[in-house]
Amino acid sequence: MLKAIDPLLNPDLLYVLASMGHGDTLAIVDSNFPIHSVAQETVYGRPLRLDGVSAPRAARAVLSVLPLDTFIPTAAFRMEVVGEPDKWTDVQHEFQQEVFDAEGPTFRLGGIERFAFYEAAKKSFAVLQTGEGRLYGCFLLTKGVIPPKS
Repeated sequence: MLKAIDPLLNPDLLYVLASMGHGDTLAIVDSNFPIHSVAQETVYGRPLRLDGVSAPRAARAVLSVLPLDTFIPTAAFRMEVVGEPDKWTDVQHEFQQEVFDAEGPTFRLGGIERFAFYEAAKKSFAVLQTGEGRLYGCFLLTKGVIPPKS
């Protein structure tokens, strides 16, 4: 245990988050996601897991140490519902709230089509699979910077 570090942030996940640079992306995905085939194509090259943890709870842990990118129009995305890209699921609303709580009301989730999401996840720094059992619990977060204190 570390002081002031969310206990869900295990050593492997902390290493990945610290290793990511500005503009690198982390995919946070649900339990149905093809984790092994996608993760092997990422920079990290292997899957990260938080079994038994919902996607919103994983977001809270990750966003407690990971700033979102302020230099791009959209730094966080949700996988769109197939055939209904404007529909939001409960897990997506809950994830959005975690983003708002961590970064403020200007950080709205963008939508990304399912197969485009898979391709973006392959190009990400790493993929974190949660125990999220609800459908469309897949998200992308782009790391920002922490400005120096004046």
